[in-house]
This record gives sequence, C-alpha cells and structure tokens, in this order.
Amino acid sequence: MKSSLALTLLGAGAAHAFPAMSDAEASAMLDSMTLSKRAIDPSKPIPVDGEHAYRRANFAAGEIRGPCPGLNALANHGYLPRSGVGSIADFQAVTDVFGVAPTLNQFLAVYGAVFDGDLLSWSIGGPPPAGLIGGLLGGTGLIGAPQGLSGSHNKYEGDASPTRGDLYVEGNNFVSQPENFQALYDIQKNAANPNYNLDVLGQHRNNRFENSIATNPYFFNGPFSGLAVLPAAYSFIYRLMANHTGANPQEGVLDKETLKTFFGYTGPDDALVFNPGTERIPENWYRRPANDYGVAAAVADGLYFDQFNPSFLSVGGNTGKVNSFTGVDVGDLSGGIFNAQNLREGNNLWCFAMQFAAQAAPDTLKPLFSTLGRPLALIRGATNNAIAAIGGCPQLQQIEDDQFNQFPGAARLSAKGTY
Repeated sequence: MKSSLALTLLGAGAAHAFPAMSDAEASAMLDSMTLSKRAIDPSKPIPVDGEHAYRRANFAAGEIRGPCPGLNALANHGYLPRSGVGSIADFQAVTDVFGVAPTLNQFLAVYGAVFDGDLLSWSIGGPPPAGLIGGLLGGTGLIGAPQGLSGSHNKYEGDASPTRGDLYVEGNNFVSQPENFQALYDIQKNAANPNYNLDVLGQHRNNRFENSIATNPYFFNGPFSGLAVLPAAYSFIYRLMANHTGANPQEGVLDKETLKTFFGYTGPDDALVFNPGTERIPENWYRRPANDYGVAAAVADGLYFDQFNPSFLSVGGNTGKVNSFTGVDVGDLSGGIFNAQNLREGNNLWCFAMQFAAQAAPDTLKPLFSTLGRPLALIRGATNNAIAAIGGCPQLQQIEDDQFNQFPGAARLSAKGTY
C-alpha cells in the first residue's frame, strides 16, 4: 500500500475525516509531558533505597511487567509506577536513571503511548487492568483496550531479541527464555574480566538472528522494529546497564553479576534461573555520566553491529518456511530515497526507520483510534524533534509496503499483536 507523508501526516486531504492538531499544539503537548520530576547526580550511585527500594513485582495484585528488563527494573524500584503503567512524563525516568538523551527518550515514550497506550500513558507489559489506563485525555477516540508493549509485535518489539523467544514460536514475546540468556552469558563464561560489551552483544545478536531464521517460519525484520528497535535492544544492554564507577567512568563495565541482576537471573554459571518480576538496579551502580545516548549514538551502534551480519540491515523475513529469509529492496520501499548503500551513511538508518514508522502510522492506528488527528500529531511532533536533534534527514515522501504481503510474520499479525 502506498502512503504519502504529505497527505497522511500533514493532514492535506484528510482533515475532514480526522480532526487536526497544529504543530504548535503538538509541541506544547509534548513539552508538558516531558518535564523532569527528579534530579539525579550521575557522580553518585543511583539510589536504591527509601522510595526507590527494590520490591518484587506483585503480579497477584495486577502489577505488570513486560519484555524490557530495564523498564521492569525501573518499575521494581519505583522510578516508574510500580503498577507497570506510566504516563509519557513518567518515562523521564529512562533519562534520569539510564542517561538516554531526552529527545530519543521522548520519541520512544510517545511511540509507546500512541501505538500501545491511550496517547498519554502505556503499559510496559500486556493490557492493563481496567482503571489503570484510559480517560487521561478527553476525546482520544481510543477503541477498545490498549495492548501494552507486549502487544506491540512488529510495531515496537520484534523477533530475534536478546533473551525473549519469537512470538510465533513461543506463543508470547515477553518471557525471558533461560536458554537465550544462558547463551549470552556463556560468551564471557571463562573470561578473565567478563564484560558484555558491543562485541559480545554483536556475536550474540548474530547467533539469535540466525537461530530465528532457522526456527521461525514467521520471522520478520521490519523497517522500524528490525532496523531501529532491535539493534537498540542489544546496544542498550551495554550502553545503559554498564556500571560507570570511578575506575571506568566513560565506557563502563557490564560484568556477570550486573547483567544477572538487571535481567532477574540467579544461580551458578551453568544453571541460571529466571525469576519473573525480580529485575533490579544493582547496589553501588553508577549510570552514564551524561544524558547523551541519543539517536546518533543508536545509529552508530546499529552500524557497528553490521560487521557481525550484513543481513541485520535487510528488511524482510521468512516466507512461511524456516531458512527462507528474503529481503526486499529498500529503494522500492522508500521511493528511491534510501537504499542498501546509503542506509549505512550518516544517520540514515534511523532516518529511514523513524519516517517509515510515521508514514505507516495511519494504517497501523486505524484499528486503535476512531479519530487520528491527535495520535498522528504526537508521532509527527516526536519524530520531527528526533530528526532535528541529528541535524535533519533526507525526506521520505512515500512508502510502498505491499511487498510485506509475502511475509506471514507481517501479513498475518492481528491488530492486537497476535497470530
């Protein structure tokens, strides 16, 4: 289906169907959502006592956790609401605790709230219980219950994750699979000074990517979920979880115990056990020295992983059988603006991914909202802010995503993120 940015996002030709929101209104709304609530001194360990003392998630009481160990840890320490459902403003905690640049954090939080929530809030796991979400913004036109991050397959999360199983194979995409974590852990099992840096994670990503191709007939590597979010899921492990003590203040070190603590694993090296709801911030853990992990850094890390498998940057998937991975021409997808070569130049990797997601938004959002003015305005505003932060992008005018019909992992996915 061909979509045009000028028509669908800027409102020309669609204003009568979907009430519009001006750029100024969207910008003001975004500003009001992202005011910092706390000041954390990066030269000191992140507080894990008092109001931020660790408490295991209470699933019996309806608390929610999901596929992202970092978000789960924030909720277990009360940096995010312990319910597991937070407003866009609440996700300021990702900047405060992990040092993610505000513009990238805003983009990811808005994307979650629009595609997985009620425009202002969203669940870090599955659908929230009644009363925890909804009604925060009048006239949103929300249809039905938001599905949360766990229901965002191919919109946000995707196949071949660091520790979770593929949705089609496992039947869920949010439970950490011990064999996957063990495989990552074992790469440094006998290292004299274990450090789960980008080289280790690149090796693990290659193993997981090839495993998904070999075991998941519905494997799909999408333009946003596969080219932007998936590599970030790997790079975030080191960039955001490494301990930046005085001995290693800039790059940090991610050792075995720190890795296990963030991911909720215990046990000896050869018999690790996953304990759901126990992800936590280690004691005496120092975050990045600055809030500087932004889009440009995510692009650089994504391109660094390219050396481990050039297919990481291939949009495509299996065609209903294992080991049938087929790529599509990025030039055809983007009207010739991007191609396999220039995706590796500058910030084009995320330029393409973010704009593709924005262009696909109207079709993705139609089953979720009865009116699209506000959700599209928020996506447009957050995307424009992210693009401005990296000095601009080649402008994607239209997309042609009919090629995805050959991939059951894309074509057969329901609006609720299930097969």
